[in-house]
Amino acid sequence: MTEETTIRLSKRVAEMVPCSRREAELYIEGAYVRVDGVLVEEAGARVAAHQKVELAADAEPTEIPPVTIVMHKAAGAAPQAHLKEEARSAEAQKQRFLKRHFVNLTLALPMDDMASGLCVFTQDYRVARKLVQDADTVEQEIIVDVDGAIAEDGLKQLNQGSAKVSWQNEGRLRFAIKGPKPGQIRKMCLAVGLKVTAMKRIRLGRIAMSGLPVGEWRYLQGYERF
Repeated sequence: MTEETTIRLSKRVAEMVPCSRREAELYIEGAYVRVDGVLVEEAGARVAAHQKVELAADAEPTEIPPVTIVMHKAAGAAPQAHLKEEARSAEAQKQRFLKRHFVNLTLALPMDDMASGLCVFTQDYRVARKLVQDADTVEQEIIVDVDGAIAEDGLKQLNQGSAKVSWQNEGRLRFAIKGPKPGQIRKMCLAVGLKVTAMKRIRLGRIAMSGLPVGEWRYLQGYERF
């Protein structure tokens, strides 16, 4: 029994339209192509001669702009665990989702897995440059739950360098700090007699987490800047 010959879907679309191979790839990655009624977004997919390939009536071979994803990471979870289509917030569901949005993402300013709060993934080199290469210039606002009795001059010690620290209540501190290194806040707290029990990042630069539910994500809008 011989295997059925297949060709790349992009080649099939290019011959069918007709158009260039690159335009065919854009049609596919833009979620405009169905194979036997099933949406296919991988340009490298292969199809057999008997399979039915359809192009949507409103299809446009336009370049897909890079996206930035703002996420509310749950404590104890890796941020990648929330990168799912079904984890889109109600706001994100108003925009057209493409599988391409999860390709070549950079995780900017990662947190400890045990921490919760604002995480950012981006395909945009401008955002990556701001949050990765220029990380020391971006202020992070982090709410820190602590146990223990603070040293007599502990708050003064915490307010050194780029850190601005204040009490939110008896067991909670607010850190506004630029470029914290992994584990730095825990070490700062230990140095003044406090044990960190939870951390939640609520702001990066000018972007706040606001009402984004835990475990969900949204797209950064064109007017928003870090």
